[in-house]
Amino acid sequence: MKQIKVAAAVLQRNHKIFIAKRPENKLPPLVWEFPGGKPEANETFAQALQRELREELGIETIIGDFICQTKYAYDFAEVEINLFYARMQDENALIRDTEHVKTAWVSPQELDDYEFAPADKPLIPLLKKIL
Repeated sequence: MKQIKVAAAVLQRNHKIFIAKRPENKLPPLVWEFPGGKPEANETFAQALQRELREELGIETIIGDFICQTKYAYDFAEVEINLFYARMQDENALIRDTEHVKTAWVSPQELDDYEFAPADKPLIPLLKKIL
């Protein structure tokens, strides 16, 4: 089975977490996720996360500590998510999302109100506990 490794961010501001809804043309479609993406050759997860957040959201970030890793086997691939804390270098920066159909800033308790990608779902109880 194909393996896909991704870096994802718990991007926080004012006690809220940034989440984004995947577009219809990406698997799995139209579900919420934590922003991030796949490392390119010779990139660490932290470097990939900084690049992806710059490319997809138009923001510069400081990547913090590693939180956890989860794996989920979809029918198209096994996805490994490596989750990190992140914050914007400029807390007042405007996010200009170019990748997702919708975005939101939500409290940890509100995460249950959104339909997350199956690979992201195991992260929700942990985040509600630690944030």
